[in-house]
Order: sequence, then structure tokens, then C-alpha cells
Amino acid sequence: MKNVKTILVAVLMMALSSTVFAQDAESLMKESHLNYYYAKEDGKAKVEMTLVTSDGGTKTKEFTMVRKDVKDGGDQLYFIYFRAPSDIKRMTFLVKKHVDGDDDRMLYVPAIDLVKKIAASDKASSFVGSDFSYEDVSGRIWTEDKHELVGEEKVGDRLAYKIKSTPKEEDYFAHKITFIGKETKLPLREEYYNKQGELTRVFTAETIEDVSGIPTITERKMEDVAKKQHTVITFHQIKYDIGIKDRYFTERYLKKPHISLK
Repeated sequence: MKNVKTILVAVLMMALSSTVFAQDAESLMKESHLNYYYAKEDGKAKVEMTLVTSDGGTKTKEFTMVRKDVKDGGDQLYFIYFRAPSDIKRMTFLVKKHVDGDDDRMLYVPAIDLVKKIAASDKASSFVGSDFSYEDVSGRIWTEDKHELVGEEKVGDRLAYKIKSTPKEEDYFAHKITFIGKETKLPLREEYYNKQGELTRVFTAETIEDVSGIPTITERKMEDVAKKQHTVITFHQIKYDIGIKDRYFTERYLKKPHISLK
């Protein structure tokens, strides 16, 4: 009887431990997401995005990105105004991020004076020819996946939590491994795997800087493993809490953006 009680206690402790780890993993993913995508009430930056192909060729796009939080950890608004090269100058991209539903994404192409709606099913598609996806721009809500804390590792010289995330419903990846910095609680590295267990994409936080007291990833890279290419995004002139108005994040301003969005 004593042995049976010992076994039952051990099983119970394992179950409780598993629950705690699951809760810890989810809370870490939530905190990381909030730190990465919800710094302050809003933000604005000048951005350079460079695609580096397998043969070493490069293509660079320049744009301004503006973000407005409707609610901390909830719905958000994003506006992107392209400044270069000349063939996409004045092109704009609007995202209305909905935590409880599909995001609304609209792209204005001035060359043909067309506003194109990006379907929710296209969230994994390339963002204007880069290795980042449309979903990468505004982020994937942590509640869409199940999370498991599988250990701790170093990413460069930073100690990080290692978390495995599996979509609750079938999606464009089978699972991903996220390394969250213990100090900054920012994602330092993400590895995406397909159903065959093959590594498909790798995200890395190349540079983290203090901006107005906020640890901020100012240079980030996404690698397409199969294509042997990658895209680097660098943020300049970052400003937080600029007081941007909600009304500027509408289809009306896609064609004629307010000066605060440029």
C-alpha cells in the first residue's frame, strides 16, 4: 500500500509540474509578444529592408512604419508608407490586427491606383518580396499555439528560455522553437519546422538597443533555409508615444497618408 501511495504522489507531482511548466511557457510567450509588439502606446520608425539572395545579390526597400495600440495586448493598427525604390514609392500597407478574429490587411498600389485586400489565408505569404511574411509584420498571437518549456540555452552570449510551440489548428508550420532572452524577455531566435521535421525559416534578433528605456530589436533577420537567402530589417529614428490618431489608420488614408504616417 505504501508503494502504491508513493507512486500516486509521484504521478501527481509530475502532473502538477507539467501544468506549471505549460503555464510558465505560455506566460513567457505572452510577455515576449507584448515586449516585442506592444512597446508603449504607439511607435514610429524609418525602416530599411534588404533581401540577400543565394548568389549574394541584394534588393533594398525603405519605408516608414507606424503602430498604434487600440488596447495593450489586444487589437492594433499598423501603417507602412514605402519611400524607395521608385517603382513602389507611395505604396502603402494597412493592418488592423484583431486578437479575436482574422486581421484586416490592405495594400495600396499607386502605379495602378488599386487598393488590394490581403486575404487572411495569405498571412504566410511573402511581405512585398521579402522572407518575412504578412503575419510577421504584426505578429502571431500566443494563444493560437500550445507552448512547452523544453529547456534553457544560450543564444550568442545571452541566456534564453527554449520553448516549443505547436499550432492548435493546422497552419503553415508544424511547430516552432522560440528562444526568449531571460533578461529582455524578447525573442532572440525562432526556428520554424514543417510536418517532415525540416527546418524552413529562422528568425534572429541581430541587434537589441535601449530606446527611451525600452529594450528594442533594431535589427532583425529572417532566413529562408530552402532558398538559401535572407532578409534583414533595420529600424532607425525609433520614437515611442508620439500620440498618433486612430482615424489615420483607415482606407481613406491609404491613398493620401497623413503627414504623421510618412
